[in-house]
Amino acid sequence: MNDASDRTATAPAEAEPTPLLRPKGGLPPVVADDVALHRIAEEFAAGSGPVAVDAERASGFRYSQRAYLVQLRRAGASTALVDPIPLGSDLSVLAPPLREPEWVLHAASQDLACLAEVGLVPSRLFDTELAGRLAGLPRVGLGPLVEQLLGLRLEKGHGAADWSRRPLPEDWLVYAALDVEVLLELRDVLAGLLAEQGKLEWAEQEFEAIRTAPPPAPRPEPWRRTSGIHKVRKPRLLAAVRALWEARDTLAAERDIAPGRVLPDSAIIEAAVAAPESPQALAALPVFRGRSQRRLTEYWFAALAEAAGLPHQQLPRPTVPTDGPPPVARWSDRDPDAAARLAAARAALAALGEQRAVPVENLVQPDLLRRVCWSPPADGDVAAALCAGDARPWQVELVAPLLEQALLARAS
Repeated sequence: MNDASDRTATAPAEAEPTPLLRPKGGLPPVVADDVALHRIAEEFAAGSGPVAVDAERASGFRYSQRAYLVQLRRAGASTALVDPIPLGSDLSVLAPPLREPEWVLHAASQDLACLAEVGLVPSRLFDTELAGRLAGLPRVGLGPLVEQLLGLRLEKGHGAADWSRRPLPEDWLVYAALDVEVLLELRDVLAGLLAEQGKLEWAEQEFEAIRTAPPPAPRPEPWRRTSGIHKVRKPRLLAAVRALWEARDTLAAERDIAPGRVLPDSAIIEAAVAAPESPQALAALPVFRGRSQRRLTEYWFAALAEAAGLPHQQLPRPTVPTDGPPPVARWSDRDPDAAARLAAARAALAALGEQRAVPVENLVQPDLLRRVCWSPPADGDVAAALCAGDARPWQVELVAPLLEQALLARAS
């Protein structure tokens, strides 16, 4: 156990959780210069055991996903709150002492990219959120896990706050410090629970898959994710949505402002459907009447005018062809046998998930399941098909036999 091992590891069901209001040992000063950063590097090099790691971004406020605060904790080194901004977003001084220890994060995939941007990359990790899922716990947010397993209550957090703000308020820093203060103890309890259930090796495979996952490929035609786009069917109107989305994205990137704060999706859809024929007509629409938008009227109208002038062959298609199966709702009409295979597979996996206390989506990725059921492997090697879809060995061992049977199902 870590230096918090004097706390009760698992709270009795009837016990009232203890509020965790201040960091043990007090709130550390924010590390914001090279001298302090080198001192922290030395302290963490002299520490022992895993390192709790967290990062705060300004999602919803900034275009970038950069880290605006990095929190660290290790036995023998206490807690460090590091501000990457005055340090030029370069924390590589910390890389050597953090290279070998296991990192403990909650929802690791959300933070690994921004940590890599500042020069910090783990060689091993433990994800407490995923561990909770594999352990079959009903609520896997950090707060509920801490309350259920440690008997502590974290105060309502500031995770959705604008962490690009400076100076950072003290209560935000307290929140950030407490997040890493509980991670090491939580990791030990979850590891013990997984070991008791015979799932620790499963978890280790999952953690390594997260650690080594390649960066996500850019989404083709990301403008199609504009909220409310289902209301737009005609190619010319879709072109207007695309033009406004791209104009907004350019401006948001230049100003490092979240796109929705530059222009909401609802305004993009409204302007595309209204098809205003002049800047004045655009400025008459509700969102565009505001002072900040009035200054950009010509900019937005230029995007709409460009879309209106596109030749037919440059207009977007109403739908985008994919390399995957059609929507499941259409399977019964398109391929009744495939629908029967998927139904049989889902039933078998639901039973397995209940038996093993693991969510079905953690047994096999839903998209991979649909692909295998829609187009079963020609050679019948379900295990190889799952491996090709990046399923982990533990998943293949459990799921392949069930899918082999499910793929024999036929429509009645």
